Amino acid sequence: MIPPVPAVERESVAAQVTRRIGPQDQLTPAASSETGGRDAAVTRTQGCVALRIVAGEPVADRAFAGIRRRTVLEGCKWDPQVGDVSTLAAFPLVLGRSTWREVASMAEQLSAETLQAEEEILSRPELLSDLGLPRALRRVLQEPGEPTPAAARAMRFDFHPTPDGWRISEVNSDVPGGFTEASFFTGLIAEHFSGAKPAGFPIEHWADAIARSAGVKGRVALLTAPGFMEDHQIMAYLAGHLRARGCETQLANPGQVVWRDGFAHLETEWFRGRLDAVVRFYQGEWLPTLPRRCEWRHFVRGGRTPVANPGRALIAESKRFPLVWDRMTARLPAWRRLLPESRDVRDVPWQSDAAWLPKAAMSNTGDEVCIRELMKERDWRRARWRIRLNPSRWVAQRRFESVPVLTPAGAMHLCLGVYTIDGRAAGIYGRLAGRPLIDFASIDVAVLVEHDEGRSDGVME
Repeated sequence: MIPPVPAVERESVAAQVTRRIGPQDQLTPAASSETGGRDAAVTRTQGCVALRIVAGEPVADRAFAGIRRRTVLEGCKWDPQVGDVSTLAAFPLVLGRSTWREVASMAEQLSAETLQAEEEILSRPELLSDLGLPRALRRVLQEPGEPTPAAARAMRFDFHPTPDGWRISEVNSDVPGGFTEASFFTGLIAEHFSGAKPAGFPIEHWADAIARSAGVKGRVALLTAPGFMEDHQIMAYLAGHLRARGCETQLANPGQVVWRDGFAHLETEWFRGRLDAVVRFYQGEWLPTLPRRCEWRHFVRGGRTPVANPGRALIAESKRFPLVWDRMTARLPAWRRLLPESRDVRDVPWQSDAAWLPKAAMSNTGDEVCIRELMKERDWRRARWRIRLNPSRWVAQRRFESVPVLTPAGAMHLCLGVYTIDGRAAGIYGRLAGRPLIDFASIDVAVLVEHDEGRSDGVME
């Protein structure tokens, strides 16, 4: 339970907007030295839909110190800074309800199209060869037999405001992160803003779906790779929510899971037995590196124990996913409208034309997104050689112009990570960066939605 905030600290969003921007202000273009873009302060018209994103004032220092402490201790956010820089913003971003309804609707359409695309690609194994997946993983996906069932399907679509409306840079369909920041941290920040509320609490929806799949008093293994603290903290946070729903949880790594007759069993010093569900928070492209005795292929095909997320999630996780669209019968209209044009790196002049941005097929957290002007020369040279040596593991995406948002920290580039859990919009993971690249050093920001007195559930209307 989050304690009430003294009335003196609680202000309506409208009051904060008035102080920061003025109640009648409209968005006016302002030059940006970094991107040549424009600053989004209040409203931008996209066709007949107004995009409204407003930054609130920072929470008072003493109150924010309490939020940060609770986020670390109770929310399992064990890495609240990178170096000497805090990665938690003391202010929220507030969306208009029409803006939230718009991105939620688009995310749900994208989710439905993603599942449709997976079905078709799994039935047409020749398409898998263009996705840049590890060979062993591709072989398993191409095998006959039933795909391993899903305990839940969690996806996060990363939206960016541009002069032409919303664009997405990718979907995190394999192991999407950010649940602590989007749920616990956002909920604490929301207590200080009486005029707004979270769009949703994705951890609650995720835990509900997994618990339903595992059944009453189900045994659930939460799997991460040793040494990856960011992943450990998400599983520790999820474990508490699953236990609150009556599940028995075991934190482990995939090498401790064995499959017998298609059913997953955990073999550790502290627990041995059959599992009712598995949460694989371990990147799918790493599965072929597991010991053979683990029979890792059952995370993908032939498993009878439900997995969240199953191996088929790697299809859309690949940044080369768009390269097979023109050979598919599924039309994928939302994907085609929202994702910038993507091409094979061998088909475009990405080395000389800054309009094209190379990405590794299985890049994560922006770690293998190559923006030349943001890279040291030696890193750019190294990336060029890697792409030339193995072009089938890379894709070139046409760059879009990111519209910075005005915040108390200055103009910042925004990524709205909209979650869907089993196809329904479930909340937002917000990140900000001073440059047009959202990576591991970005700042996590609570994203709230203007309160509608007629509703109080905080979920899409």
